[in-house]
Amino acid sequence: MHRGLSIMSSVVVSSEKRYSSRDEFLRRLGIIVKDTATPLYAFALVPNHFHLLVRRGASPISKVMRRLLTGYALYFNKKHNRAGYLFQNRYKATICQEEPYFLELIRYIHLNPIRAGIVAGLHNLKEYPFSGHGLILGTGKADWFDDEYTLSHFASGKKRATDAYLRFIESGLAVKQDLSGGGLKRSLGEDVNHQRQPQFFDDRVLGEGMFVEQLLAAEEHPLTKTKIPATDVIATVAARHHVSEAQLLSRSKERRVAKARAELAYRLSVELGLTGVDIGRMLSMGRSAVSKMIARAASVGNRG
Repeated sequence: MHRGLSIMSSVVVSSEKRYSSRDEFLRRLGIIVKDTATPLYAFALVPNHFHLLVRRGASPISKVMRRLLTGYALYFNKKHNRAGYLFQNRYKATICQEEPYFLELIRYIHLNPIRAGIVAGLHNLKEYPFSGHGLILGTGKADWFDDEYTLSHFASGKKRATDAYLRFIESGLAVKQDLSGGGLKRSLGEDVNHQRQPQFFDDRVLGEGMFVEQLLAAEEHPLTKTKIPATDVIATVAARHHVSEAQLLSRSKERRVAKARAELAYRLSVELGLTGVDIGRMLSMGRSAVSKMIARAASVGNRG
């Protein structure tokens, strides 16, 4: 298996910036990465987005994120008596080559609260509860967070390793970083366009040309997977509920059809990443109605 990591983020559009909700997000994140044996090396939650650095464990990253975002959105909407989408868009995952990017990604993510103006300086960052920085320094502990692997890159003893890690983080305060993707172009800059030998690159990958080539050649890798056409999902759901495709796409309120439409909306959202507006057009419904239907389908485990 390749040594790729994923850095990901998702933008929150809710106007409610309550720490209690971020506590719940973090609690759910811990449960899920532990359940799926997904190594988590860095994280940072700020009011309008989050960053995670993970490696695939027992489950694909897409399933881990689907479980996290869907479950948290349902919790948040119920708690605050609201409906509709909580996240502006689907999470963005960038596959990253471990060397030389692992430590750079750790620093990039853990400095995010300072750069976002949420935390005033490095001294206060270790007390910020929504970042892995304090866990690495030992000011907190979580059995679902892997601090040992990160510290092993600095020194053999815990004290020496944490001191070296802290110096490394501090050295990044004066450096402007952009590690959100861009493959070889971002790795080598514009010079890549002038190289005599062609190089592989992909905007969804942060790594060298050979690493990108290996990923694209791996049939099981998410970059090369072809999404299921919406027509196939419609046909599958219609057959499962013994309704016609025409009924499924109609405005029928018959109980059996309504249940099938709810499952269809859920699957179009989760599996294909369609927006509420897109699904609403397909089912002749408003976005708010689609959101409520998806929430009902998810709450009863109606996932096909």
